[in-house]
Amino acid sequence: MKPVASPPRKAFTIVELLTVMSIIVILIGLLVPALNKARRYAMYVKQKAMLHSMDAAIELFNNEYGGYPPSSAMDESPTPVPYCGAMKLCEALMGQDLLGFHSISVFRANGLDATGTIPLYPPLPTQDNLRARKGPYLPAESANAFPMEDIYGTKVGSFLPRSYVLCDVYDRQMASGKKTGMPILYYKANTANNLHDPNLAPTITDAKGNIYNYWDNQQLVSLGKPWESGSTTTPHALADPKRFYRNTQNHMIQTARQPYKSDEYFLLSAGWDGEYGTADDIFNFEWKYRQ
Repeated sequence: MKPVASPPRKAFTIVELLTVMSIIVILIGLLVPALNKARRYAMYVKQKAMLHSMDAAIELFNNEYGGYPPSSAMDESPTPVPYCGAMKLCEALMGQDLLGFHSISVFRANGLDATGTIPLYPPLPTQDNLRARKGPYLPAESANAFPMEDIYGTKVGSFLPRSYVLCDVYDRQMASGKKTGMPILYYKANTANNLHDPNLAPTITDAKGNIYNYWDNQQLVSLGKPWESGSTTTPHALADPKRFYRNTQNHMIQTARQPYKSDEYFLLSAGWDGEYGTADDIFNFEWKYRQ
């Protein structure tokens, strides 16, 4: 008796396989942008929450010391050196060593007291030193604090490499080899002034009547984009002072040029693209982008 032959197996044809593959590629093409958009929005929400936490921490500092931290571009020593708003913000909320702000600090880049003799943030702080601290006002594990050298490597300009800044949540691989976000910029309002004029030419020490001085962080902005390799980096759009004043002008006020938060301060994250001065920047207020 002859064995019963098995029916021949039916295989997919090349046309059928190509059709299925084409459908999968189309579906992926539709899905990936949606996933990227969702991921980008989730990061935006996370960054806004971070700025909200920093707002609360700054108010704690304000209540403790009767004023917001300074944001001027230089430190308070007899021969001032670069120590910008982003660095002063980190010292105020975390201290220069992330163990808290020393109550007699005058915001010197080298961490010395007003006499220039006593180190307020020594490598091995004593109990008395720690008792003179306030804060940290943010948890160290979530503050995203990094020294400048972790972000910019050897290209820190005139800043001290170990000066800490608070970074945003948009981590990326930097030329230094570390993975960090970009520094959050801090600008304090000068309530003695009443202008917000992009046509003025403020200096590093004089805002020329403007409530905010874009020079407060301009030396940091001028360091460029630290994830780019090579001898030079692409400048940020915020390197143009007029971009700073246009995009911090309160779009709800039509009768005069006035900034947002004219009696307080700005916090600025470079956003998803890591570039200061572009449409995806994130402030601690809702703003309107102007080219």
